[in-house]
Amino acid sequence: MAKLILATFAVVFLALAATSLAGDPDMLQDVCVADYNPPHTHPRATEIMFVAEGTLDVGFVTTANKLFTRTVSKGEVFVFPRGLVHFQRNSGNTSALAIAAFNSQLPGTQSIADTLFGAAPPLPSDTLARAFQVDGGMVESIKSKFPPKY
Repeated sequence: MAKLILATFAVVFLALAATSLAGDPDMLQDVCVADYNPPHTHPRATEIMFVAEGTLDVGFVTTANKLFTRTVSKGEVFVFPRGLVHFQRNSGNTSALAIAAFNSQLPGTQSIADTLFGAAPPLPSDTLARAFQVDGGMVESIKSKFPPKY
């Protein structure tokens, strides 16, 4: 009964919120088997995600570097706090469908990998090498996979 009430609340909330949403992230996310939405953040919004089909492993990292993860199944909801790095991954053997809503019309999306390794102009390689405790050659190898967007 509690799950039914929660699912009903989520559907009503998403329906009411949908009329005011105009953000750049796609609110309907179709996640194929073994696919993922890589680590990213929404600097101006909290995200609520309702799983309509399938199963997703989701998680976020707090500002104290603590990871919170959960497997979210059909009919369940998960909230990603504003500005925190988070991800979603299809952990099932069928496609998953999730509906996301934000508490801002302009939540913004910042992909962590693209931001660090595909910035234009590029971040200094020695800065990234020190941050990740690897050599400059490794940083250059990773940067080559993220061409800058001018």
